[in-house]
Amino acid sequence: MRDIAPIVDLTERTVQAIVADLIAAGYVNRQRIGRRNHYTVNTTADFRHHAQHGVMVGPFLEVLTASGAAGNHESARQRRQPGPRQDAG
Repeated sequence: MRDIAPIVDLTERTVQAIVADLIAAGYVNRQRIGRRNHYTVNTTADFRHHAQHGVMVGPFLEVLTASGAAGNHESARQRRQPGPRQDAG
C-alpha cells in the first residue's frame, strides 16, 4: 500500500480501503507470505454492473496495460499542474 499511495496520489489509508473493497468484491486476492501480503488480480471476475453482465475484468485490464495507461506512474496532481504561463504580447 505504501508503494501504491504516492503513485495514485492518495493516502495510504484510502488505498487500503479501496483494496479491501476490491478483495471483498472478489476482484483481488490476498495471500500472506511471511510478514507481507501479496495481491493478485482475479482476471476471471465479472464486472458487477448489469450493463457489463458476463464481461470479465481480465480483457479490460489487458487493453489498459497494452496502451500504457496503467503503466504511467505520474501522479494525478502532477498531470493537473499547468505549464508555464505564456502571455500574448
